[in-house]
Amino acid sequence: MSDGAGEALAASAAPARRGAVAFIFVTILLDMLALGVIMPILPKLIESFVDNDTAHAARIFGLFGTAWALMQFVFSPVLGALSDRFGRRPVVLLSNFGLAADYVLMALAPSLVWLFIGRVISGITSASISTAFAYISDITPPERRAAIFGRIGAAFGAGFILGPALGGLLGDIDPRLPFWASAALSFANALYGLFVLPESLAPDKRAPFRWRSANPIGALHLLRSNAVLAALSVVNFIAQVAHVVLPSTFVLYATYRYGWDSKTVGLTLAMVGICAMVVQGLAIGPIVRALGERNALLLGLCCGAIGFVVLGAAPTGPLSWLGIPILALWGISGAASQSLMTRLVAADQQGQLQGATASVQSVSQLVGPFLFTLTFSYFIGASAPLHLPGAPFLLAAVLMVVCAVIAVRTLGATKTVS
Repeated sequence: MSDGAGEALAASAAPARRGAVAFIFVTILLDMLALGVIMPILPKLIESFVDNDTAHAARIFGLFGTAWALMQFVFSPVLGALSDRFGRRPVVLLSNFGLAADYVLMALAPSLVWLFIGRVISGITSASISTAFAYISDITPPERRAAIFGRIGAAFGAGFILGPALGGLLGDIDPRLPFWASAALSFANALYGLFVLPESLAPDKRAPFRWRSANPIGALHLLRSNAVLAALSVVNFIAQVAHVVLPSTFVLYATYRYGWDSKTVGLTLAMVGICAMVVQGLAIGPIVRALGERNALLLGLCCGAIGFVVLGAAPTGPLSWLGIPILALWGISGAASQSLMTRLVAADQQGQLQGATASVQSVSQLVGPFLFTLTFSYFIGASAPLHLPGAPFLLAAVLMVVCAVIAVRTLGATKTVS
């Protein structure tokens, strides 16, 4: 191919790549918006089924989170392997149609049992996020992945800006209304993908479907194939355990300690989303270029630890808000670690990598809800030696420090990544 032809091909491919990134951004934005809408209201809905007993509701909410994560653990590798075999697009579409059905079921749920069934279905179908990251790996060169992952991560922040605030407002009207809104958003997302989203994985780059790599245990073999990849997976696991403290206890914690209503909780979570969007959309690219992926990872982990300490120690709601922008800088580490990991596997293994990573994350979500909701329940109970509602967030800070130590020991001794 001549130089002129090569330049012309590159020029025509660039808009297509930008368009595909925009498609994935909208897909994740709508996913996060749907999730964010129900976040302020689901714990309170569970409370309403147990006579407003906060400690009991915390334990049940932890069980719900664990069931959801168990389904993710079992099915994420399967869907990741299917996306390597059949492409990313059909997995995204099935996921979003399934989520729409799940939210309808929860909107109609007459009891905790039906809510529980809804979370199980959601756990099975919620694969579009990991598949979306595989999509980005398909269309982005390795040196640009951290910045693109950061921009895509901004969709998480944007969703959490509007979602919780909208959920809090809708929940004040009717506690079931946020679920209907989420169903509509997920269905709109599925229709968007059906008519607009192109396939990213060329047929010649697809891998055969093999059950030995699609099952949860088999998928983890990929993560053990490289020492750096294995260590980053451990860091990812522990960090994800720490992250679970937010969805599993924040609503109950803020309601219990600060006396917030659904609207205040929703607006606070919207503040979290604003800060996360700024970091993900504007800060990650320049920070990774300036510091390198290794140092950016360490910076993010340290900011996460400090942010959790502020949230757990703050005696008043306004003081807890000071920890939100610090905690948002934790997002740098996620994009950096994603980029580092994608460098260590082949093109036809990106879906398998994202499925294995999602499986690791789901294990963390099996552990996290029980760990943090039981910690919260214990430290607000009468038998606790110390009344410490912020104990779950302080525990999360300790876990972040452990992550930073492992990352220093691993990445400090290798020249494989920068």
